[in-house]
Amino acid sequence: MGKGLVTVVALALGAGGLALSACSDGPSLRSAEAPAVSEKLFAPASTGTQGTKAAAPVFTRISVRAQGDTTELAREPDGKWSIVAPVKARAEAAAVEALLETLGSTASSPLVKDTPTDADLEKYGLKSPVFSVTAHAFLPDASGGGEDVPSRQHTVTLHGGVENMFDGSVYVRRDGDSKVYAAQGSVRWSLDKDTFALRSKELLGELEANELTLIEVRAQERGYVLEHEAGTTKWRLTKPVAERADEARVTSLLKNLKEYRALSFPADSAQTRKKLGLESPLIDARFTPRSGEPVRIRLARVMEDGAPRIHALREQGPDAVLGEVPEGALSALDVDVLELKDKHVLNFRREDVRRVVFHPGNGVAPITLVNASGMDGGSESWQVESPRQGKAQHFRVVSLLRVLGTLKATSFGEARPKNWAKYGIGDASRGAVLLGADGRELARLWLGGEVPDASGLSYARGSGPEVMEVSVEGLVLPSRAEDLMEGAPAPAPTEARGP
Repeated sequence: MGKGLVTVVALALGAGGLALSACSDGPSLRSAEAPAVSEKLFAPASTGTQGTKAAAPVFTRISVRAQGDTTELAREPDGKWSIVAPVKARAEAAAVEALLETLGSTASSPLVKDTPTDADLEKYGLKSPVFSVTAHAFLPDASGGGEDVPSRQHTVTLHGGVENMFDGSVYVRRDGDSKVYAAQGSVRWSLDKDTFALRSKELLGELEANELTLIEVRAQERGYVLEHEAGTTKWRLTKPVAERADEARVTSLLKNLKEYRALSFPADSAQTRKKLGLESPLIDARFTPRSGEPVRIRLARVMEDGAPRIHALREQGPDAVLGEVPEGALSALDVDVLELKDKHVLNFRREDVRRVVFHPGNGVAPITLVNASGMDGGSESWQVESPRQGKAQHFRVVSLLRVLGTLKATSFGEARPKNWAKYGIGDASRGAVLLGADGRELARLWLGGEVPDASGLSYARGSGPEVMEVSVEGLVLPSRAEDLMEGAPAPAPTEARGP
């Protein structure tokens, strides 16, 4: 964690002006002339050189006793923090960052009581502290080392008491120091944390699309399998249909899953799993990474007091975590396969296109263009080949190919219809055919009739086997050869679209 290397630790409270103290009858004003003592938890070792700034301590272990829990945290070699007791789990990054920032603050703390009695400690909540934090750190040498050098190691325990209701400050003291100080209320907010508050709630996340090779999801009424094409960012649906997958939708699926954080962590056992329905889950998903063990996530619902409660079991190798999650986690994975399909109408690579045939429809002769440039990767040189010959408008052709490549369906209709004609789609339909260097068809677009009660949408047939609904706005296909030839003006949209 970047905040692991913090500044010298001190109890935080601004100095100067009128400070507040507590007495047996409640809070009272302490003279502005009374010293605000700055006490540092981790005193830097002397550098031996006047004016040389001491190295900040590096925290390695922290123990927090608060709200009935004792939580042990350890800093990993990569700088991240984990909980090692009472459970082994990842730590909540934001909570640990706030804790370290508080320990690393360097403001002054007003002295409340120099030599408190037992009665004073009882009054301040320090006889039996409300919370205690023990921090272990080392002062690094010039090379950043010194973690194993005893003389560079420091351990300090800070005890927190009750809140001063007059100003919201909290009473604190340290082991080995009898004095009582007043620290600002944010100290308690950062340090008075139970195990749940310090534990990472990210139960379903840490799944990145580019790190996975396979996603398998089984739900009660539907399921799907997604495979990552090696060496690319592309995904394919392999079950229940074999289709291109929408890369953005796969990424958002995993991102949405991450948003459903754990609400609680029930004790895990075979009996608990059975009681919560995890032996026959609503959703059973497996995520296979490029390296390492697969991640299995099961989601189940139980009713308690008439309300649904959703529990998730995440397993990876020997590790298993059981948690309660928001109900929306079910819909994050239980999605219709149509949502996962690539919505691009045509599937082709722009650089493979060597010939384009536009079909104006209504019996008008097709318009054929050919890329006259060589296959050595040189600049394109499009020519109109028929029904007239001439040089094509380069940017007009490039623009048309770009639009065809980005054209997406707004929704899918009937799959593999027996009668395409009922959608106005046939050999005489308006459209375009894209061909490769060997004459092989790369992609074909047919535009059909208008979708009823959907202004601006038309039926279409593309690279997939189903009827698509597409927006024809901005799709201006040529109706004559002159529309593409140099020296001829670009057609008006209404004229180009045809009937």
